[in-house]
Amino acid sequence: MKTGTVGAVLGWLLIFLSFAMLTPLGFSLYYNDGSWHVFVISALITLALGAFLTWACVIEDDIGHREGFAIVGLSWIAAAGLGALPYYISGHIPHYIDAYFEAMSGFTTTGSTILDKVEVLGPGLLFWRALTHWLGGMGIIVLSIAILPILGIGGMQLFQAEMPGPTKDRLAPRIQDTARILWGVYLLFTAVETALLMWAGMNFFEAICHAFATLATGGFSTITASVGGYNSALVEFIIIVFMILAGMNFSLHYRLFKGDFKTVFNNEELRFYLGIGMGATLLITVDNLLSSQYSSWLESLRDSAFQVWSILTTTGFGTADFDAWTPLCRVTLVILMFFGGMAGSTGGGIKHVRVLLFWKFTRVQIRHLIHPRSVEAIKIDGRKVPSDVMQGVLGFLSLYAAVFVVATLLVTSQGVDLLTGSTAVIATLNNIGPGLAKVGATQNFAHLPDMSKFVLIICMVAGRLELYTLAVLLVPHYWKGARMPVWRWSRSNSHAE
Repeated sequence: MKTGTVGAVLGWLLIFLSFAMLTPLGFSLYYNDGSWHVFVISALITLALGAFLTWACVIEDDIGHREGFAIVGLSWIAAAGLGALPYYISGHIPHYIDAYFEAMSGFTTTGSTILDKVEVLGPGLLFWRALTHWLGGMGIIVLSIAILPILGIGGMQLFQAEMPGPTKDRLAPRIQDTARILWGVYLLFTAVETALLMWAGMNFFEAICHAFATLATGGFSTITASVGGYNSALVEFIIIVFMILAGMNFSLHYRLFKGDFKTVFNNEELRFYLGIGMGATLLITVDNLLSSQYSSWLESLRDSAFQVWSILTTTGFGTADFDAWTPLCRVTLVILMFFGGMAGSTGGGIKHVRVLLFWKFTRVQIRHLIHPRSVEAIKIDGRKVPSDVMQGVLGFLSLYAAVFVVATLLVTSQGVDLLTGSTAVIATLNNIGPGLAKVGATQNFAHLPDMSKFVLIICMVAGRLELYTLAVLLVPHYWKGARMPVWRWSRSNSHAE
């Protein structure tokens, strides 16, 4: 593996991040919250580190798969590490592990928080929280591929290592054009939702922060009470619509804009995704009514629909304390946490296409037991699923189960009760945000032991990168053959000789 290439590209990403850190300055100065200097200091530290890496490390040839995995995995770890600086330097989050937890939760669009009252951060830091969502939603790497020419080399390796789902949609011959298309759709939806939320009564600051969090399926709000604090049916409806859009494969949005309606409406995963969401909404609405949680159909439907789509798309916004609902409702929501969004969306979770393929695979196996000589292919959208894709799905589900069990054991070994610990892992591994019990909709993660927070941080980035990208970095054989970077000063000395 060419570590010099990894270091140089990582340096460019940090330089980009340093400029992104300056964007909250406007809100900080406008609202005079006294935090403008923390962004300047954090940006200078990040810029210095990035500039050093780009200057010191020499790029060696193309970016291969090994370099792609390293760049993507290390970029998320480094982004959260440096993205935690504004929280830490400001003093609002005095413990670095907590600041790192908050930053990783932002970049991975998880939405879990260690804060009791988010308003104490002030507008500047609240905008930074939302911006980390937005950057992480479509992906720092994908954005960089779209705008940084240096990443045009080997861009496909980075794209494949970061984008969620068992297969990647390539919408244009050049990977840079594909990245630009995806980000173009992302920008358009963000602008439209911001405008609609302002029309619904939010000011620009609140609207853009919630649009960032919605399109990234992140869930950080500008108020502790989340979306429910606005008590606006119109605001909730707008956010539901855009949560559904954000949970869809973004390539489908592009095909819809291009007029390819047949491909969109014939997409099995889309029908499965919408069917699961509507079915769960109906079930929870009825159960909440029968259990007298609500006095009218409209009230029950309003809260039930919002929480179903918030959990299913892994956004994590809240309008009700679903931890106070009946066991049936809570179990249903926990099941939805595993589903997540569609492949190619900004949502986390296992992804609907994997669940759908696993269901088809199971059905074929049952039929084969009844008719041993039968031969039946697994198809999706009328096309046969390649065996390597199916093997990848089964392998992913096996790895997912193993990570879930191990992470739950590690968290509960720190004295955390089973319900809190297991749902904390589910919430972070699937990038949801809230869990149940002591990490429920009205709670936070501050009370957990530091070791448990560390485990959950790993769960966040593992879930965001679909497990494999991070897992390969932990395999000793992956690092076999890795050589020291080619330092610029060593090259200069060799030329001088």
